[in-house]
Parts: sequence; structure tokens; C-alpha cells
Amino acid sequence: MSEKVTVGDYLLARLAEVGIEHLFGVPGDYNLQFLDHVIDNPGITWVGCANELNAAYAADGYARCRGAGALLTTFGVGELSAINGTAGSYAEYVPVVHVVGAPPLASQQRGEWLHHSLGDGDFGHFARMAQEVTVAQARLTVDNAQAEIDRVITTVLHTRRPGYLLLPSDVAAAPLPALPLPLVRRKEECSPEALAAFTAAADALLSRAGGAAVLADFLADRFGVGDALNRWLAECGLPHSTLLLGKSVLNEQNPAFTGTYAGAASDEQVRHTLEGADVMITVGVKFTDTITAGFSQQLPPEKTIDLQPFQARVGAQVFNQLPMAEALTALQQVVARHLPRWQGNPVTRPALPPAESGRLDQPAFWQAMQAFLRPGDILVAEQGTACFGAAALTLPEGCRMLVQPLWGSIGYTLPAAFGAQIARPDRRVVLLIGDGSAQLTAQELGSMIRDGLNPVIIILNNQGYTVERAIHGARQRYNDIAQWDWTHLPRALGSRDGQVVALQAADTAQLHDALAQVAIAEQLALIEVILPKMDVPELLQAVTQALEQRNAGKMPAAE
Repeated sequence: MSEKVTVGDYLLARLAEVGIEHLFGVPGDYNLQFLDHVIDNPGITWVGCANELNAAYAADGYARCRGAGALLTTFGVGELSAINGTAGSYAEYVPVVHVVGAPPLASQQRGEWLHHSLGDGDFGHFARMAQEVTVAQARLTVDNAQAEIDRVITTVLHTRRPGYLLLPSDVAAAPLPALPLPLVRRKEECSPEALAAFTAAADALLSRAGGAAVLADFLADRFGVGDALNRWLAECGLPHSTLLLGKSVLNEQNPAFTGTYAGAASDEQVRHTLEGADVMITVGVKFTDTITAGFSQQLPPEKTIDLQPFQARVGAQVFNQLPMAEALTALQQVVARHLPRWQGNPVTRPALPPAESGRLDQPAFWQAMQAFLRPGDILVAEQGTACFGAAALTLPEGCRMLVQPLWGSIGYTLPAAFGAQIARPDRRVVLLIGDGSAQLTAQELGSMIRDGLNPVIIILNNQGYTVERAIHGARQRYNDIAQWDWTHLPRALGSRDGQVVALQAADTAQLHDALAQVAIAEQLALIEVILPKMDVPELLQAVTQALEQRNAGKMPAAE
């Protein structure tokens, strides 16, 4: 960076410094001059998206694979289109920096009735809305820009949640006097007293136990303890599982991996192993309704050691100022003292439901997907039959799975797969998405074609919103959708001869042939899989029954 830089250049330098190499978004007149600096910046690549919501989803998918992401929209109309995606990042702890190109500061101060505003002279409406779904916000001026950019970015990285920067066009172009110093990141505070007390409490609980099991979830991945957790579990051999939200944080090829835990909807062996353990160690776990079949987990707090990002709990005792990594290291040492006297039992991993010969249904599809996946893949599974069917897979080593079962915004995964493929061009991205969900965000298929990306996209065509049919209104027309010609869609969105492999599978033989073709293809591949209209995976059936009862007010609220 030269000695004479602008506020916009400073922001881009900070994004690049924390590992963000791509900026997703949509141009608008309030961010166009800043975009010129983006295009000229050697450390940041502009990725234009079909709309702002898709851009937010793409930045989220990118951040899940790279550690952080960034999004650029214009003021008002653009940022409000993106706010749903930002809310999903907030709910599921994904660090995305949302930059909003705003009207000139002088125009804001005069209260002018500008386009994209509400016409009342108040330019703070949308920033106030963003406060609800971001962890830090700043309305930038020339005087506060450096300090506020640094504050927001460091807070985003520390908390793993989105931040918001309102960047007026004249502020973005304003010069700054000097190069920035290296970014000073926030350090996680660790209380020695809390660590010692936690260690003693964990030791006391484990000393009375005849064994323990481990349940990990998405926050273990978000806060960077996944690798340490896997190394420990490979050494100690404790039985372990994940929830669907955190599936793939643990190596599922480990012989002690039991399968995906889903409360009462779990495979019986998985449920018995976890709920029957004398002590349950939970790492980064958050119980939500959809991944526990309506909060049906039976894991009493009094026999639980729980590690969260900034605190830990042993039974009823809570220990604050205790980062997850520090607590995990201490817990490993405690477990090592008790492990020799514990009798380990062999783990029987649940098998996928058997497929009937020749019939293409949910069991047959998931049997085929189990064989199709390979180590290192990034599997992106849409909320619905894709997500809950994939829960029963045993992922190959190094396979990463992206799901959004907490926020659950349908259509999320297609743009998220776009972002994931840009983040990790060295890995194969496999997207599983239903036909109803894909219709919400299908435009981003055109962006993938434009940029020459080559994910594998599998459209599960079951003629509408099957997940909603399973919850309520199985035959109501509000769960019907228009029937698209999926294999011709890539051509309409810009593909040329040989650029996309587009296939349809209506029986098992066609499915296996299609998967074999795309396994060796080097270009983008789309397979439309025709599935029965009312066929759902076993786990989803249990979850939808629980949701229907709760939505009808027939079950008590979770404690």
C-alpha cells in the first residue's frame, strides 16, 4: 500500500490482512467509486452476485470455509435485501463483515431526500436494523474510520459473528495520512482461578464415573478446536458423536464415532451410547428443536461437562473467562488420569436404511451418495430432505459438511456452495438441494457458470416443498411449486456447449450412471434426481412430527 491511501483502501487492506481475499456483493451507485478501488486492489477479488441476498449467503459459505468473509451492498435497498443472510450468519456464528456503500456524509448531515432512503432525512434507520443481527456496527467518518474499522473487524473475529460498516461514498474516497500498523486482535481472556476450579470440578465428577462419552457441535468448529478435539479422540478412544449442526467437525472414520445424535430420533445404539454414559462431555453444543426432534435429548446437566466458547460448566458449576481451547486442554489431562480404569465398549455404527432393488427413493439415493462422496469433499446440504438425509451418512475423512438447520432459510445452500467453491477451489463441492429451495436462489447458478466453477449440483426433485408437506398440509396447494425444466436451466443462465454436464435420473440405474459421469467430469455438473413426492428420510419424519406438535401448541416449551 502506498503512503497516500484512502479510507476505502484501508478497509480493503484490513480485510486482506485477516485472510479475506474475495468480496461478494452487488454494485449500486453509492458503492461504485469504492468498487473501483476494489477492482484495483491486488489482495481482494470482486465477486458479483445476482442479488444481495445471494451475496450474503455466498459470503457466509465462504466464511465457513475460510474463517471470515465480506459482503458489499448499497444503502437501503441493497442492505435490506441482504439482512436475512446476515441474520443467518449471526444465528450460526459465522464471521462476515457487511460493508454498506452509503450516500455522502454531507448529504446525510443535510437530511436530503435521497433515493434508497425513506425520504425523511434520517439515514440511521437501516443501521439500527442491523444492530439486531450484527455484533458490532460503525457509521464511518474520516476521523473515526481507522479505529472503527479495526474495532468492528476484531470484534467479528473474536465473537465469530457478523459486523456492519456504513461507508459513505465521500468518506471512502478521503485520504489517510499513513500506512496502518498491523491489526491488533482481541485476545481471549483466561482466568487462572477459573481454569484451576474447572479442572478440580471435572476431576471430581470423572473420578466417580465408569466412563464418558463426547458430543461435539458447530461451535467447536467455529472457535477453532476441531483439530485438537480430533487428535484427542483418536488417542483416547472415547465414544463420540456430533449433532447435525456440527456434523463433520469430528472425523467420522474414527472407529469410536457412533453416528449423528438427534435426541429421541437417534439410532438406538447412538442414543444408548450417549445418554447411557456416566459423564457426557459436550463441546460447543447448542440444542435446537430441529436437530433434537423437539428437544428430546436426555442428557442431564448434573452429569455433563460442557465447554462453550468463553465459559465452561461442570454440573451446576459455571466457570467464566475460560476459553474453549484452554478448557479442552485441561480436560484432556484430567481424562487421561481416569482413562486406564474405564472399560471401553466397541461402537456399532448405524447403517443406512436398505434400498429396495430398482426403486429410486430416499434410501436408494443415500446409499448412492455414500458411495459417491470422497475424502476432502465439501458437502453442502439444504434444509429439508437433503440435510436430514445426509445426517445418516458416514462422511469420508476430511469431508466438510455445510448445513443451516438453526436459521433454516431455504435456498441458502446454492449461493453458499458458490462461496464455498470460491473459498476452496482445490476441493470438490457437492450441493444437495431440493427443487423448492433451488427456485429461491437459482440465479447464482449463472454466476458459477460465468466464473468457470465446477461444483456438483444435485437437485432433489420431489415436486414441491416436501419438508413442509411432512410437517403440515401434505396435499395443500401452498406446498406445490412450478415444475421447472432443470436440465435446460444452465443453458438459460449462460452455459455454452460442453461447459455444463446436465443429467436427469429417474431410476437407480440412471442415478448410478449419472454419478459415474460427473465423478470424472471437470466441468460444472447438474443432476436432477426424481424422487417420490411424499418420501422423506427417517430422521426428518421424526423431526417434522415434533415440529407439527409444537407448532400446534401441543408440547411444552423447552426448558
